[in-house]
This record gives sequence, C-alpha cells and structure tokens, in this order.
Amino acid sequence: MEKELIELYEVVRKAADAAAVEGKDAEEERCLDAMRQLKKFPVNYSVLVSSQVGKSLRKLTKHPRKRIKSFAADIVEVWKQIIVRETMKNKKSGNSVNDQPGPAIGSPEEANNKKYQPKTTKLDKLEPSIAMPNSPVPEKLPKIPPAKPERTNPSLSKKPENPAPPKLSALIYTKDADRDQLREAISKALCKVVDEVGDNPDIIAEVKACDPYRVAVQVETALYEKWGSAKGSNRMKYRSIKFNITDGNNPDFRRKVLLGIFPPHTIPELTPDDMASDARKKQNEKIKEKALFNSQRSGPSVASTNAFKCGKCGKRECNYYQLQTRSADEPMTTFVTCANCDNRWKF
Repeated sequence: MEKELIELYEVVRKAADAAAVEGKDAEEERCLDAMRQLKKFPVNYSVLVSSQVGKSLRKLTKHPRKRIKSFAADIVEVWKQIIVRETMKNKKSGNSVNDQPGPAIGSPEEANNKKYQPKTTKLDKLEPSIAMPNSPVPEKLPKIPPAKPERTNPSLSKKPENPAPPKLSALIYTKDADRDQLREAISKALCKVVDEVGDNPDIIAEVKACDPYRVAVQVETALYEKWGSAKGSNRMKYRSIKFNITDGNNPDFRRKVLLGIFPPHTIPELTPDDMASDARKKQNEKIKEKALFNSQRSGPSVASTNAFKCGKCGKRECNYYQLQTRSADEPMTTFVTCANCDNRWKF
C-alpha cells in the first residue's frame, strides 16, 4: 500500500509542476483528478509516517495555482485528523506509539502551545519562637518581574503572496519528438552556464538560483505558441534560436536567457544581432565603422567657403563640392549647401 501511495503522489507532483510551468488549465485538471484519487486512497498512521508523502504534499500548499493549493491543504487536513484519531485511540487502549507524528504533515504540537510554567516552592515562614539565636536572619529575595512577551513586527513575518515555484529536478516532456528534442538541447546548454561563469562573484549566486529546466520549458513553449510546428517554413527560425543558445562560442546569449535578461516570450522576436555574443557585437560595430569610413572617403571631398551667397538667408557660410556630371570637355557641376539654413543649389 505504501508503494501505491508514493506512485500516486508522483503523478500528482509531476502534473502540478507542469501546471506551474505551462500554466494551462488542462494540466491543472489532470493534477486535480490525481489529487481526488489521492484523497480517496485508504491511509493510516504507519503508512503516512513511513512514506513521508505528507511532508512532500505540504509543498503543494504553496503552489501558484489556487485550486491545487486549496486541494492540497484539504488533503493535509484530512490526513492530520487521521493521525490525531489513531493517536488518541492508541492512548486510550494503552498502546504506545513508537513514532510520534512530526511537523511533516502539520500534526498539532501541544507542547509548543502550552505556556512554560516554572514550578515554585513556597518557603515556610520562620517562627521567631523556634529560631536559633545564632542563626542569621533570612534576607528577602528580590522580586523578579515577569518577562514581557516579545513583540514581532507583522510586516516582517508576512509570507510572500506568490512564492516562487520549486526548482524542477528533471525536464518536463510533451510526448512530441521534435518539441522534446528542442527542450533537451536548450536545457543541456543552459546547464553549462554555471560552469561557464566560474567563480565570478557578481553573478554566480544569481545563476545558481535559476532553474535551467524550467527556463528551457518556458522558452520552447513560447516558440511553439508563436510559430507552431518546427516543420516547413518555420524550420529555419527554430534552427537559428537553437544554434545561438547551444553555440559554444556564444555563452553570453544563453547566460542572458537563463537570467531572464531575455524573457522567454521575447525570444521569438529577437534578431541575429540581439542574439550575437558580446565579442561578436563589438566586431560588427568595428565592421560598420570601417564601412562608414570607406564610404565617406570614396565620396567627393567637401570644402567650406564664403565665395557663395545663400539666396535664402543671405549668408556666405557654405560648403561645396564638385562632380563631373557632364561630358569631359564641359566644366564640373558645383553643389553648394548653406551651413546656416541648409539651403542647397548647384550651378
């Protein structure tokens, strides 16, 4: 019975993880169906303690989906009542319980709720008639004021309303060969980021806190929702994203994907320049600067002069250049631009 209980809980856990990652109602319904079976499963004190399923189920009471969170709390409450009922029954019959129910499934701890009451003994008053003559007079003990209960700041003890979902221990599959293959490739690449950043104190803690499996699932889901199947006209789009994330010479892009600098829903809109590594971006900038310099150098040389008067503003601050626009035996055409009002003319 313990093995069947654990297997049933694993079905619930996987469905809950899928519902938290993909956020679809179908995954949530699948999780709720499994939880209904789990609630009907016959359990007792010994099975709950030995399997530790209750301890694991308590994690789902912090699930981001409200229905799963509420159902998990309901099951925990039912199991807690079973443990309390069997414990009280054993006490009445005189049987001892070896393992007390711990906080794994929320059992009540009466010892913690009871106030500490130190035992005090009253000192008998010494009668002066029977006191020894040489005996010292007992001194009165100073009264110790009762300890005041420590006040806690309610703002600090508040739990976050939307706690972060737990990290996935394995990849979630879709039973679609193409989609699962892409998820495996992306997750494998994202798992390398921890080794690639090394001991960099600025980001190593942030990288270790990330969940590469969850990010890989979210990225693939975003691509599938945007483009659909990876076959046909969308094949090259998928190949471009996969290549840039898994490229050994592009650690910067997959690090930005893992850290959320590029959120999953924005990745389908990225251009090749956006996905390029930092070194590649610097190289592209140098190429652009060189091309711009060459284009300016190959054009006509521009000179400044005050020999021409602008017909629009009347000033003589002009720039000009000359080009051979007519036959070789005719004079060159002069192109003039006013430096003040940007008026242009030629002659």
